[in-house]
Amino acid sequence: MIPPRHREAINDLLLDYGALIDGDKLEQWLDFFTDDCLYKIVPRENVVQNLPGVIVLCENKNMLIDRIVSYREANEYNLHYDRHIISNIRIRDLPERDAYAAEASYAVYQTNMDGESRLFSVGEYRDKILIQNGAAKIKEKVIIVDTYSIPTLLATPL
Repeated sequence: MIPPRHREAINDLLLDYGALIDGDKLEQWLDFFTDDCLYKIVPRENVVQNLPGVIVLCENKNMLIDRIVSYREANEYNLHYDRHIISNIRIRDLPERDAYAAEASYAVYQTNMDGESRLFSVGEYRDKILIQNGAAKIKEKVIIVDTYSIPTLLATPL
């Protein structure tokens, strides 16, 4: 049985995860991850066929930090606003103490500077979440995108 305070912390983490990206607070978003985290974006077809190819792979928090620094200082990308919709959150216990598996559906819409909004990405989050000192932290975040095709540069996190 998942303690209600853990369930609430995990739900809040997943919803705040999207809100911080949407609010361009990526430096705060980094605080949701453990130092030895895994963050990867994988096309669904590769998951189904058990193929190793990924779109993005960050094997620790320092790699996520590098990604955000590149986004802020070096990358050229289409200016836009993101809007995450995260739903159908499912949480289950893992054998490890204070460790949980969380799955959720997501959709990300992007609005460009001309005010045009469009669906950017749809898929599923598969997370391993640890409760450390009462706070939920992401140990592993696997984002399974429903299609390998991404219409523009994947600049901001999904």
